[in-house]
Amino acid sequence: MPNKTIYVSDDDLALYKRAQEIAGNLSSAISTALRRYVEMEEGRLEGYDEITVRVGRGAGRKQRFSGVLLAEGGRSSKDGYEAFKVYRSRTGKFVLHADRRDQYKQGATKPAGTDDGGWRSWIGTLGLTDSSWSMAQGEATLYVVETVAELRELIPDDLYALVEEAANQPAVEDLDI
Repeated sequence: MPNKTIYVSDDDLALYKRAQEIAGNLSSAISTALRRYVEMEEGRLEGYDEITVRVGRGAGRKQRFSGVLLAEGGRSSKDGYEAFKVYRSRTGKFVLHADRRDQYKQGATKPAGTDDGGWRSWIGTLGLTDSSWSMAQGEATLYVVETVAELRELIPDDLYALVEEAANQPAVEDLDI
């Protein structure tokens, strides 16, 4: 195995020592970090972003991937609000982040004049309404599918049309202007 010498500035010496303590094998830690750096930078150069989303109930957990946003939208009803974001991953798969929220917290009262649908139903998530009511915690899900057609049953028709249109476009179009 070839040896490579890495010169460390005095300012970074504490960082390297801490990495050695955590990883046990500094060479392995450096290789892992470089692999992730190269992967993310190559994706960024191709027009992809690092996407981090929350999934699960309530605060949930975070999941991260490299992708480009194709379309987003939502729909509300008397029961709640659904927000959708559709991405194309760097590997060519389609990723749907669906965030579903119930209308109101159990026992909360609506402000006077608020109807059961439309923008007033979900505006509480923006913090722009009376503090006596707010949206309930919902559940967010991440779906990964191979084709756009597999999204048809998961998202509203108007959003599907946008995704279908954007699916074959490059992540970044370089203009010669």
